[in-house]
Amino acid sequence: MSAVLPTPDAIPFRDATIEPRFPSGSEFDVIVIGAGMGGLVTATQLSAKGARVLVLERYIIPGGSAGYFEREGYRFDVGASMIFGFGDRGTTNLLTRALAAVDAKIETIPDATQVHYHLPDGLDVKVDRDYEKFLQELGDRFPHEREGIRKFYDECWQVFNCLNSMELLSLEEPRYLTRVFFQRPFSCLGLVKYLPQNVGDFARRYIQDPTLLKFIDMECYIWSVVPADRTPMINAGMVFSDRHYGGINYPKGGVGQISQKLVEGLEKAGSHIQYRSRVTEILREGNQAVGVKLASGETYRAKRIVSNATRWDTFEKLLPAADLPRREQSWQQRYQKSPSFVSLHLGVKANVLPAGTECHHILLEDWSRMEAAEGTIFVSIPTLLDPDLAPAGHHIIHTFTPSWIEDWQNLSPTAYQQKKEAVAAQMIDRLSALFPNLEAAIDYQEVGTPRTHRRFLGRDDGTYGPIPSRKLLGLLGMPFNRTVVPGLYCVGDSTFPGQGLNAVAFSGFACAHRIAIDLRL
Repeated sequence: MSAVLPTPDAIPFRDATIEPRFPSGSEFDVIVIGAGMGGLVTATQLSAKGARVLVLERYIIPGGSAGYFEREGYRFDVGASMIFGFGDRGTTNLLTRALAAVDAKIETIPDATQVHYHLPDGLDVKVDRDYEKFLQELGDRFPHEREGIRKFYDECWQVFNCLNSMELLSLEEPRYLTRVFFQRPFSCLGLVKYLPQNVGDFARRYIQDPTLLKFIDMECYIWSVVPADRTPMINAGMVFSDRHYGGINYPKGGVGQISQKLVEGLEKAGSHIQYRSRVTEILREGNQAVGVKLASGETYRAKRIVSNATRWDTFEKLLPAADLPRREQSWQQRYQKSPSFVSLHLGVKANVLPAGTECHHILLEDWSRMEAAEGTIFVSIPTLLDPDLAPAGHHIIHTFTPSWIEDWQNLSPTAYQQKKEAVAAQMIDRLSALFPNLEAAIDYQEVGTPRTHRRFLGRDDGTYGPIPSRKLLGLLGMPFNRTVVPGLYCVGDSTFPGQGLNAVAFSGFACAHRIAIDLRL
């Protein structure tokens, strides 16, 4: 089985091999390293304000984890298919807003159920888009905790309502903070209250049942990759409420459509993206970031440099590791790399799915293995929302489970292939509890590993992103976009507010806002 991401002939919308490249020495207002969602939102926001931006992408398509690939009539999402941020009201619909800034729009398909949990001891819960229906279902499972369930999730709504009442821009910009405070003083004070808090503290305030508390842990883990005690309350307020407010909405044509539309808007606004452009060094004059150098030898200069790479890649590979700033050393003591994933992409006969199957599932048989490698299984079946992603009479089942790159290192090609097949077989066996006779229904199969993610996404150890190494004060330890290196900014899941497509879009809005102020755009 080959690598998960696409080969050049699988890309239908452009041929990066024949696109012109800028000559070495070209200058721009801003250079963005990496065309992940945070980088693209930063680039498009700045382009819309009149900046001349160059996005440098190491691969041949944009999107990073929000990309796609095509095989034998199937269009697979590289990462998760559970998409927040496409609502049509409020201020937290950041993907809708990012596209609108460059006059772009995507047709989306609403999902009536965020996720269907299949958990130990028969705990089976669906999170309905309707908030009251969800509370009713969870309360039916834990009738003695009905009051506590409502109080906990209502508290999450308080966080969300604070966020959803203000424009979400850079918290590093004093004039913005002053303006927002005078416009929404109570919302600002509410966020100050929740900023240093974690979900577990609030959950235990209202809930005593140990199994229900484990369920709350899983509610956090599926997007933060840590349990409730290490998940910031700000992030939970966004996720646990927006799934009912803006809802989960799948982009028609697949998740890769988001980055494609952003790139189209970027280019229409007069800026550029250059593929097959792996940055190997951030150039400095004194301590000031002034440009980048590519693996192919070209150098480009800009007034501001934005890294959409992880902080580990940025400060230990693109900059000399020996010069690691003290602030970054401190950050690395607070945060560690999360695991990567093994991704299993299946094309299956449609009749293998039982009637009433939902799009997204979480499977775990043993609570003690929730955080273990290959413990929790995440499942997306996007063809239930968009059948055009697969050949007629077939569905896509995309399954992924946490895995550490150390378990995939130092293997011969044969041993590596055998391990991929063995892990895939184990995953298929477990999935058969949800989809009986799954193995016999498989039409296409492809496996990606942490090594795949490291190679194609350019992420250190293939990591999903940073996670707290211990219990921290909510989001207070997460850095903003500016760095200690003048002229250098970071964007994406290594910056406030952390992981998730909508979160990195937030980071992109904030980064672009801060740079626009600095460049007086």
